[in-house]
Amino acid sequence: MQYDPIKRSLGKVFNQHPVLRKLFYQLLDLLLLRAWHIRKELRKRTHSSPEVKAILDAGSGFGQYTYRMARWFPAAHIKAVDIKPEQIEDCNVFMAKAGLVDRVKFELADLTQFQEANTYDLVLSVDVMEHIEEDVQVFRNFYASMKPGGLLLISTPSDQGGSDSHDHEEGVHGFIEEHVRDGYNLGDIQRKLKSVGFSKVEARYSYGTPGKISWKLSMKYPILMLGASKIFFVLLPFYYLIVYPFALVLNFFDLAIKHKSGTGLIVKAWK
Repeated sequence: MQYDPIKRSLGKVFNQHPVLRKLFYQLLDLLLLRAWHIRKELRKRTHSSPEVKAILDAGSGFGQYTYRMARWFPAAHIKAVDIKPEQIEDCNVFMAKAGLVDRVKFELADLTQFQEANTYDLVLSVDVMEHIEEDVQVFRNFYASMKPGGLLLISTPSDQGGSDSHDHEEGVHGFIEEHVRDGYNLGDIQRKLKSVGFSKVEARYSYGTPGKISWKLSMKYPILMLGASKIFFVLLPFYYLIVYPFALVLNFFDLAIKHKSGTGLIVKAWK
């Protein structure tokens, strides 16, 4: 079982109408703990730097973070890039229907080659770097593409089991088939970012003990079930009705606690 086919199946269901697409984004915001951590950091940016005018969503996927940032930074123009043509086309269609096409544009791009000198105040990269072998080149491109004082915000798995590589349960290997590394060492990613020129780098763990339990309940087990049989698409709402209140509490704890270790990393780097 692989993750991408499941994501595509869910996308087809929610792409039938803009209202469903927005509902899908809301569900992702609620279910994905990394979205909680990213929202926390973006809120800090909106409060401290209202001058953000140009944003790059590097590896935009379904476009949920692009849509969120378009609402939180109403004066900003956003470019969202991804390597999957079908998602680029789909997201551009949705943004047009959502009335955001004048400020938001999705483009096909390879991050190892993408560079636009001194353009962006904010660069966001959520669960992308673990898929790219030439990570230092991508960091170099991010740095070159940012304005002085710009912020790079990254969410990525850590080497503490962030790609589920330390879990040997039957069937779990599917979660790491799409990753080129088992996760970043906290010090290693900071050194790589500084090596390309970033003047200040901060990194912290996410997905501590509460987050790991929440992820298994709200994401891992449902994805394994969906991979086993499509009948679970029908049963999934009932599953979440029972499980999600527990996951919600665990997410709040994960967001509030400073973790000594965790399976995720939140990294900020300033030019």
